[in-house]
Amino acid sequence: MSLSEFFDMGGYAAFVWSSYGLALVVLLLNILLPWQQHRQTVRKLKRMHRRGKDAS
Repeated sequence: MSLSEFFDMGGYAAFVWSSYGLALVVLLLNILLPWQQHRQTVRKLKRMHRRGKDAS
């Protein structure tokens, strides 16, 4: 089996590689979106904490 045969995937390369690509996108989103939400929540809590200190 040559390297070009491997990447051709027996004629199904478009389906196989697009499936791999889509899976990679989903996995990255599963990492990035919760991380972004966590950062936003921490910033919001810090702002609320600072406002509470200003009031007292």
